[in-house]
Amino acid sequence: MKKISLILAFVLFAVIGASAQIEKPVTWSYLAKKISKTEAIIYLKANMEEGWHIYSQNLKPGGPNKTVFSFASSKDYSPVGKTTEPKATTYFDENFKMNVSYFGDKVIFQQKVKLNKATATVKGTVEFMVCNDKQCLPPDEVSFSIPVK
Repeated sequence: MKKISLILAFVLFAVIGASAQIEKPVTWSYLAKKISKTEAIIYLKANMEEGWHIYSQNLKPGGPNKTVFSFASSKDYSPVGKTTEPKATTYFDENFKMNVSYFGDKVIFQQKVKLNKATATVKGTVEFMVCNDKQCLPPDEVSFSIPVK
């Protein structure tokens, strides 16, 4: 009986310890700003913990997973053009044998939308991969819902 209790306690502590180590070094925040009665700019901001970075949307195939924004179809709005990003830091990555572009600390992406109603909620997902100098975490996908008033 003592052995079973000891084993169960060990398993419980191992599960709690493993779940406590799930890393989420990127947090996302969102904002919409109307620029006219029929247009708005959606701001999608990523904040990375120190030492972590995410990759540009403009990576060539064969490298790390690029950041990808997908916007849900809606009668209330439609994306205009592509999601824009500031100038990224670029370096030659020995692991991928290619130049890669990334953002550390924080980055704000922007998407212009055409509004078909006075108010709308822009919905979608962002898929990204986050790395530091020691490891890369599996690609993650985050949903967003941004009210435009």
